This record gives sequence, structure tokens and C-alpha cells, in this order.
Amino acid sequence: MLDAAMKTQLKGYLERVIQPFEIIASLNDSDSAREMHELLADIAGMCDRITLRTDGQDARQPSFSLQRIGSDMNLRFAAIPLGHEFTSLVLALLWVGGHPPKVEPELIEQIKALDGDFNFEVYMSLSCHNCPDVVQALSLLAVLNPKVKTVVIDGGLFQAEVNARDIMAVPMVFLNGVMFSSGRITVEEILAKLDSGAADRDAVKLAAKAPYEMLIVGGGPAGAAAAVYAARKGIRTGIAAERFGGQVNDTLAIENYVSVLETDGPKFAMALEAHVKAYAVEIMNNQRADRLVPAAQAGGLIEVQMANGGSLKARTVIISTGARWRNVNVPGEQEYKNKGVAYCPHCDGPLFKGKRVAVIGGGNSGIEAAIDLAGIVAHVTVIEFGDALRADAVLVNKLNSLPNVSVHTQAKTTELTGAGGKLNGISFTDLASGAAHHIELEGVFVQIGLVPNTEWLKGVVELSKSGEIIVDAKGQTSVPGVFAAGDVTTVPFKQIIIATGDGAKAALGAFDHLMRMPAVQA
Repeated sequence: MLDAAMKTQLKGYLERVIQPFEIIASLNDSDSAREMHELLADIAGMCDRITLRTDGQDARQPSFSLQRIGSDMNLRFAAIPLGHEFTSLVLALLWVGGHPPKVEPELIEQIKALDGDFNFEVYMSLSCHNCPDVVQALSLLAVLNPKVKTVVIDGGLFQAEVNARDIMAVPMVFLNGVMFSSGRITVEEILAKLDSGAADRDAVKLAAKAPYEMLIVGGGPAGAAAAVYAARKGIRTGIAAERFGGQVNDTLAIENYVSVLETDGPKFAMALEAHVKAYAVEIMNNQRADRLVPAAQAGGLIEVQMANGGSLKARTVIISTGARWRNVNVPGEQEYKNKGVAYCPHCDGPLFKGKRVAVIGGGNSGIEAAIDLAGIVAHVTVIEFGDALRADAVLVNKLNSLPNVSVHTQAKTTELTGAGGKLNGISFTDLASGAAHHIELEGVFVQIGLVPNTEWLKGVVELSKSGEIIVDAKGQTSVPGVFAAGDVTTVPFKQIIIATGDGAKAALGAFDHLMRMPAVQA
């Protein structure tokens, strides 16, 4: 089950287990159960503080629970957590074994203070790179608070259950039998939904913070680079972000960041945050900017008002809020989102195994998605508005070599159809002939580019026709003291390496602006 390298790595981690606990397996006679038993036996054999029992009677089989001796812990894996979830398994073993989580003490206290009955079920797939964050967040809640019960369920292993609940996207979380969230969600966001007073308390804390010399709004590659460059100048620096890493968290393979041969989005995002934390930067996660007030209107300091009601002030601000997936904006898209309409082929592709799907978009992301999906699903239809696919030639050649892919160019998507709450097809118009077509299928993956996150800036900062922030060569916007960097701006070519350089440039531009401002009187 585990190769020699993984066993050596895991054994090293398990040396940190300080409290005894049991792994209680509920097994049947399936091949999956045998694989699970082999994995659990390997784990128990690596640490004398871990005991394996196989007398579990849980209804979900195969599955296993982690139970610290003398506790009321409720954490169960109805999965063989390898692949992207191997880290989730390792962390769960360490936390149950008493190794402290690397979480702010304030957050731990908030988890422990939750009062009520919280029965979480999180459905994931082993190929989903967004799922581990959700699995780890809910595992942490179950380890720290006995009133929280978490079950991690591999949708591929429990396909009948997934079909019965009409789950067509992961991660999907249910709380006490009711859908709680879909997609990536952080532990801070989970707590905000469970703890009604959290937002108000957070707003008060933000308002009490002293002004920053440089405040970065957005925690993607551009924001992280800006924070590092600002902190190295020795100035008071803060960074407020909805989620650190931004859109990078939704990227699978990264193979073109010079000096890093290969990595993936979540790992890269973690590295960005670790680099920023190496400096004196105050990081404020789970913060969504709602309004920008220029210094001329805010008493001499720029003010950024947050969605939770709090606000932060600074002498200079760098906006690096990035972009998000673009919607196709046709009837049926919103109605069938997560019910057949998806945006992450790596996350949700396995749920469409053996089914028919379409990919809207003929650029690199769309063709990469089609190629990946072709190895899982029965058939892939590519819908491209232009008269030719826009992806790199090497990708187009690969796509054309696949037997279960068809391509329609000059095709305008007009509707995503469905019945009984599920997607059942796509309609499009052939722009060359004017003919209308409909294809029956079970899934549609939208891959048509990005939209800048600038709605909160309209009427304040000058934007382009496409909503991007217009910047000069130093990243300066139309508002004095306000700079911008990365995918949110008019800078061409939306690439990670360009965004990081852009963030560094904006920080240097903002610092130059600071040096030319009147000195602050003590």
C-alpha cells in the first residue's frame, strides 16, 4: 500500500505522537477493505502508541475512526486517504496523537468554544486538490471539540451514496444532513458560518489596528511578493486576503515558474504564505474588501472597508485581489451549478467517470481539461466560440489524438439544459451555418478565462472596459497612494511569474511614493 519512501516519511512523523489512540476499522470483504486494512496495519506497526482494532460496526464500510484513549473524539474516514489526502491523514494522526496543530491559539479557543451538535459529512475525491483544505479544517474541529463529528467520505468509494444525494462536485459538505458548503472553504470561514458573533468581533479587532505604512489587499502571488518587498524595507506592513494564495489554490500543475521545476497550486500557496510569515507582516485572512476610500476623503489616510464591517487604514495600499473563473452567462448555468455544471476538472472529473461531458473553451485551460477528462469519462465535447482552438499546438495535437473527443468551433453556447434538478445537455448555435444543436450529456466544465475582482472599486479607481485596474509603469492607479498588481490589472499575460514580479514592482513603487510623502508627525 505504501512504498518504502512513504513508509519512512510517515514513520518519522509518527514519532511525534505523544498520546495513545486507537484506529477502529469497520471492514467488509471488498478489495477496498483489504487495501484499507493493509494501510492501517502499516500505520499501527510504525508507532507503539497506536493500536489497530478491526471490530468496528459502522454502517459505512470500509471506514475507520481515530479515537484518543479517554476522549469523546468523533473523526472517521470512509476513505483510503492517499493521493492528495495523504497529508490530511498524516495531520489527523498527529493531532489525535496529541501533536499540537499549527493554528493560532485564538482560533483553537474559538473551535473549543463551539456549542451545539455538529455532524459534518464531507465528500471528496482523491484527485481533488481543493478537498484537503476542507478535510483538514473539519478534522481539526472534530479533534478539538467533542461536539463536532466529522466523517470524510471518498465519493469514488461510496458512489451509490453520492448518486443518492445528487453530489456532482467536490468538496461538498453536509451539516446535520443539510448541505452546508460546496467548494473550498477554510476553517476561518467554517467558524464564521457556525459562530454568528465571529464577524462582529473580527470587525472590532480590525478597526482597532494602528494604520499601516503599506497595506496589501489580496494574498495571491502578487500580494505575497508585495508584502515581502515591503517588509524588507522595514515599514509597517499588513496583508488582508480572502484566502492566501488566491486563484493559485485552484491550479493543479505548475511547471513554468522559473527555478521551480514542478509543483502544484496548494503547495505553492503554502510556500507563498510561509515566505511572507518569515517577515514582520501582519496577515489577516478571511477578509473581503468591500469599499476603498481615498485619503482625500478619509482624513489623510487611505481606508479599506471590509465586508464584515471592519476597516483598515494605511498611508499606501496595493490592490492584488486577482481574478476568478468567468461564467458563460447562459440560461441554466446558475441553476445547475454543482449539479452538472463545474469549473474544476481536476476536482470534479472523477464524479463523471464513464459519463458524457462538454468543455466550454478552446484555450489552454479548456484543452488541458478536455485531455484530462478524456481519460476518465466516456466522451468529451469541446465547444469553442472562435473559428479555431486557441490552445498551444502541443495540446491541440494531443487532443486530436484522443478517440473519445469531438470539437465544435464557431459554436456559441446558448443554454445548459436539465431536468429533475440535474444537467442533461448543452445547446449551441453553429455561427457559420446558423443551425441550432443540442447534445445530451451529464456534465459541463466551463473554462473561458477570468474576471477581475474589481466590483468594489467601481467609481473610485479608473478601470478598463473589461474591469481591470489601469496602472502605470510603477503600478500606480488613478488614486494617489493606491497601487495595484497582478491579474486584477491591465498588465498583459496572466501568469504566476508575472504576478509575482508585478507585486514586487508595485511595492517598490508604493515605497517610492511613501518616501516622497510628508513625514508623519509623532
